[in-house]
Amino acid sequence: MSTETGRQAEDAAAQFLQKQGLKIIERNWRTRWCEIDIIAQRKSDIYFVEVKYRQNPAFGGGLDYITPRKVAQMRYAAEFWLSGQRQTQGQCRMSAIELTGKPPVITAWLPDID
Repeated sequence: MSTETGRQAEDAAAQFLQKQGLKIIERNWRTRWCEIDIIAQRKSDIYFVEVKYRQNPAFGGGLDYITPRKVAQMRYAAEFWLSGQRQTQGQCRMSAIELTGKPPVITAWLPDID
């Protein structure tokens, strides 16, 4: 997948989240040890969103790659991000968005993986 295709998928995911009433806080947040594709907020809840794009779902959709190990990595990254914030009162949700095709189209959203 090219960088441009990945950017288009993340743009589509961010637009989708905004239409669902979420405010995008950060995109492509990275440290040396972890990364989060999109961090969004609705009221006091924070959503840590993994964006999974597959041009062709013949070998499985993007959500097939959200394994227990991936969820653990997401939690680690979320805790890392939260440690740098002054206050967090709401729930933290691990979320995933699946996209496919060109241009990328949302095929599934799991607002709360847990």
